[in-house]
Amino acid sequence: MESFFDWRNRLIASPSFQRWATRFPLTRWIVKKQASEIFDLMAGFVYTQVLLACTQVNLFDILSKGALSFDDLQKQVPLKPAGLRRLLDAAVAIKLLVKRSEDRYALSMKSAPLVGNVAILDMVKHHADFYRDLSDPIALLQGDTSSASLNEYWPYITPEQGAAPENLSAEKVADYSKLMAHTQSLVTDEILDAYPMDKHQTVLDIGGGQGVFIKRLAARYPHLAFKLFDIPGVAELSNAHFAEIGLATRGKAIGGNFFQDPLPKGCDLATLVRVIFDHDDARVKQLLANVFDALNPGGTLLLAEPMAETKGFEAMGHAYFGFYLLAMGRGRPRTEAEISGLLRQAGFTDIRLLNSFMPLNAQILRCNKPSTPMA
Repeated sequence: MESFFDWRNRLIASPSFQRWATRFPLTRWIVKKQASEIFDLMAGFVYTQVLLACTQVNLFDILSKGALSFDDLQKQVPLKPAGLRRLLDAAVAIKLLVKRSEDRYALSMKSAPLVGNVAILDMVKHHADFYRDLSDPIALLQGDTSSASLNEYWPYITPEQGAAPENLSAEKVADYSKLMAHTQSLVTDEILDAYPMDKHQTVLDIGGGQGVFIKRLAARYPHLAFKLFDIPGVAELSNAHFAEIGLATRGKAIGGNFFQDPLPKGCDLATLVRVIFDHDDARVKQLLANVFDALNPGGTLLLAEPMAETKGFEAMGHAYFGFYLLAMGRGRPRTEAEISGLLRQAGFTDIRLLNSFMPLNAQILRCNKPSTPMA
């Protein structure tokens, strides 16, 4: 079979075959479709900049109440007429907007969910740094992250003197903590829908940031108590957030290094939400061992993050996160099977993939610490 595919590829690579296939009625549609897909790969960066420009001028919010004419948009969008027209036409071309009669523009089905969606809009703006890092992909693949913006944006990754996680101040971690807090809802909703927590008493959220997930859990499950473990600078922000939202009596953030320090004990549910994919295998094994040690016997671990080779979202894994994590300077996307293997090595049992309505945001693995020590 492989020899057939090799022959097929040689045939398709032939210019004479390409000319024939373009003109033959039964193959013409395939050629057009593949040409369009190749063009989209080449032009993808341009499309992202159209999206970025739309968010920077708040175009989606401006159109949120209905279609507006070009003249009305000129009054609200800080662009010259020629630039505004070019942006609007580009947005229509990639289906971010639709053009209606009398020179009016409106949201499309693709852009309507973006209105007021802080999580996605923040990520769109954040990607400006990522795209700068991708300007020399070969350098990145060779391991050169010396000029990578993402490497600086996530300070706990940077191997500078004094930049160990436990040495980072609240001010130093504020920017990335804010982004994580705003985008946490993309994963939090999946977890809340996938796993009921009525039977649990105390939750340990490892790498929980400013406590956005805990805030959601506290509202749904009034009986739960919470412990959050993150680097000291983030824990400081978390405790301030808990006090601000009235959760100081139910939740406490503890600062430390979750690879080196013992995690808080006395919890029957632990959560790792978007934590392990930006760490290498050796660190992940240590972290999972620490989680296993901290959990009560019979306790449960929920691990949620985007996973490589997710059916229907394959490009998200090794392509998007593969290069994003490369620019960060550490970690890699893992498949469900790879993560399950790491959990099994740490001693967890009953590993099961939970149902996720939007696997693009996260898939969720649930596993247990045995009630009695394994023989």
